[in-house]
Amino acid sequence: MIPERVRQLVQGGESLHVEFKGEEKRPLSDGELLDEVVCLANRPTEELGWLLIGVEDDGRITGARPRHGAGITDALRVQAMIANRTRPALTCRVELLSVQDQSVLVIEVPRARSPVGTTDGKYLRRAIGGTGQPVCLPYHFHEMQSSIATRGQLDYSALVLPEARWDDLDLLEFERFRRTIRESRGQGDATLLDLPDLELAKALGAVEADHGAAAIRVLGLLLFGREEALRQLLPTHEVAFQVLIGTKVEVNEFFRWPLLRVMEELSTRFRVRNREEELMVGLLRIGVPDYPERAFREGLANACQHRDYARLGAVHVQWHQDRIEISNPGGFPEGVHLGNLLVTPPRPRNPLLADAFKRAGLVERTGRGIDTIFYEQLRNGRPAPSYERSTHTDVVLALPGGTANLDFVRLVVEHNRAGRLLRLDELLILNRLWQARRLTTSEAVALIQKDDAEARGALEGLMETGLMEARGERRGRLYHLSAAMYRGMGKPAAYVRAHGLETAQMEQLILQYAQAHERITRREAADLCQVQEHQASYLLRRLRGRGKLELVGTGRGAHYRMPQGWAENV
Repeated sequence: MIPERVRQLVQGGESLHVEFKGEEKRPLSDGELLDEVVCLANRPTEELGWLLIGVEDDGRITGARPRHGAGITDALRVQAMIANRTRPALTCRVELLSVQDQSVLVIEVPRARSPVGTTDGKYLRRAIGGTGQPVCLPYHFHEMQSSIATRGQLDYSALVLPEARWDDLDLLEFERFRRTIRESRGQGDATLLDLPDLELAKALGAVEADHGAAAIRVLGLLLFGREEALRQLLPTHEVAFQVLIGTKVEVNEFFRWPLLRVMEELSTRFRVRNREEELMVGLLRIGVPDYPERAFREGLANACQHRDYARLGAVHVQWHQDRIEISNPGGFPEGVHLGNLLVTPPRPRNPLLADAFKRAGLVERTGRGIDTIFYEQLRNGRPAPSYERSTHTDVVLALPGGTANLDFVRLVVEHNRAGRLLRLDELLILNRLWQARRLTTSEAVALIQKDDAEARGALEGLMETGLMEARGERRGRLYHLSAAMYRGMGKPAAYVRAHGLETAQMEQLILQYAQAHERITRREAADLCQVQEHQASYLLRRLRGRGKLELVGTGRGAHYRMPQGWAENV
């Protein structure tokens, strides 16, 4: 840690992983220091935690008071005190730094892998309060369970409910489970069909039993529980179906039914509302729905099986005029984020429940349900699904609706009929090109969430099939849809715009700009020609080398202008 890093943290303000504690009015006691350290250790974010003592809430650096008498603060003694008075013992790094001529006690707090408290039994957690500012809140037992489950250290669906009895299970739900397997077209586990109810429950792990049903697990109630038992014994379980037209609520219903019954009910409501238009590809009639049913079912199943059942709140299915949103309490499991959704290994929050859904045939046996959601949405001519509104407390899936891109659907169908199945990576790239016209290799890497080699392979594969073209070399290589693609869409002029300007045309534009405005910078040239800045630099250097432009200044103030006698150069 260096003073410059402290100044950066102060400028960034307080957050879920940074806390300021000023001592301008009164010194911070050891107990208060321990509370802040424990709170930061129990934070939801992965970033390294920092406690800065001697910095006021408004960011003023007022200095830390001496903690060990005679104007002395021993950082090692503070570090030892934290380790001795936390359980499990927390190892922090403590330094005393001089910042703006003031002493600041800097405590680096690692994120705890399991809940940490003081030796006095005090547990606090870091959270965003009602004012939108980070605060320390009491850390309750059910919240600890939720945190542990998020990190894959606890399966909440496997917990035993001591008050639950076999009579709290509905025998009709066992039949529903078997029927779901039979209707799954081979996706379910057919070996479960002939088992008696108790043996079926044992095979799924829904009960702990020897000869009789000794204990009912959370999974047992979620799959087979009676409605009254679910209300009483598992009050966190709830699924909402809402139809929203602007600010008007047309439908607002909540269900506390077993999960398979809820899935059936919401699937039925989905089919009733989901419209479909037809597209003729040759003699083949293709139905293009407003929303793909497989994507909806997979999104709903994911929300039900991955939600945090230790938290209050419902799984919400909200049908808007232009989209469907499916949200569930509980953020992404640890290690999963927006940048690796398509490639991360399956990490279910409730593994036993996830396994039961697979054996029922409700979700993909491979655990790649998100791939299915993206693939179905894209091949039906819709924008890609979005998880952008997700937070550390909720996962939100948005399925965009609106008018389908029937040209894109026709493209997918024709390639499939020709035996050239388009993979998800290729669909993602083509969909982006349809919207943005151009794509770089680095943008493709971020889009498909794979490494540079795989992104280049997907791009080159699309070029070989004639769907895409490229111009430029190396880092400046730009990809766009081919002329044949634009002709097939009846938009040949769009190809010229997507292909961009030729080098001579771009150079002429730059000269005209420099003539009109008496100067041009690299950034202005990049914006003018719709290219990247390093490509603009190449064009400017070419013009300078031919005497068309001259360079003025260096660094950030550098720009190009027309040389003396520029009139005859244009």
